[in-house]
Amino acid sequence: MTLTRNAFLPLVITRGSDQVAISSRFEVRNDPAVVRNFGSILIEYSKIVPDGIVAFFPSYLYMESIVAAWNDMGILNEVWKNKLIFVETPDANETSIALENYRRACDNGRGAVLLSVARGKVSEGIDFDHNYGRAVIMFGVPYQYTESRILKARLEYLRDAYRIRESEFLGFDAMRNAAQCVGRVLRGKTDWGLMVFADKRFARADKRAKLPRWINQYITETASNLSTDMALTLSKLFMRTISQNPNENQTGVSLWTLEDIEKAQAKQAAAAAEEKNDEEDEYGDGGISDSMLADMDL
Repeated sequence: MTLTRNAFLPLVITRGSDQVAISSRFEVRNDPAVVRNFGSILIEYSKIVPDGIVAFFPSYLYMESIVAAWNDMGILNEVWKNKLIFVETPDANETSIALENYRRACDNGRGAVLLSVARGKVSEGIDFDHNYGRAVIMFGVPYQYTESRILKARLEYLRDAYRIRESEFLGFDAMRNAAQCVGRVLRGKTDWGLMVFADKRFARADKRAKLPRWINQYITETASNLSTDMALTLSKLFMRTISQNPNENQTGVSLWTLEDIEKAQAKQAAAAAEEKNDEEDEYGDGGISDSMLADMDL
């Protein structure tokens, strides 16, 4: 992917402002401290990000449990002060209505948050270009449900036929889906947005190596192990810089160095001088030659 500027900022948040590690691992996914820190991330980003925010969860079941806990903690009420909240459901009609209202809220300036699921309709078939997706937050690593009989059969086939370990395939598949989710934020060379990976496992080098190169190359060491406060500071700086309304068609923006320009000017001057000499040679000293007179039928 070729961009005229650094149009997106990927960030890995590994811990909350209270320094408690965050993760969607089964052992800690329902820990009140983890749930509260996930909610704090959403609240703070709803304050600073304009227009639309899309948040992804690993599964519908996990999203429902988190949203219920957020409701009990009063987190949804805090988010509601800044943006409207819409939720993707397994029902296609309900999701279509939610998407329509989400876009309307972004268009009229109210802003909105869309809570959705990796591998759902929103993650695979919907683009959130420009103001519809100024930030995408990935809550947890979107691993597949390992008790599925179809998945078990697929893993067995990969192990027997290609000697691919189960953990290797599941890790690659999860990173591919995470990239597909956060990629919703960038749908053109003039688009821009934030990509937030909220899980400590994204900080591991072996996990990040499975992300696409166009994302991974922008995840610096300083941006790969952040607390919520640190991520917010970097996000504010990025948005302050990126929102300076660049020249969309890049008119007047030169990719040449000064040396390249001087060489081109010298080449043009030499070509013009050569053309002038050719014209003088054709007419001698400015008159008509004897051979030219002989050729004329007078």
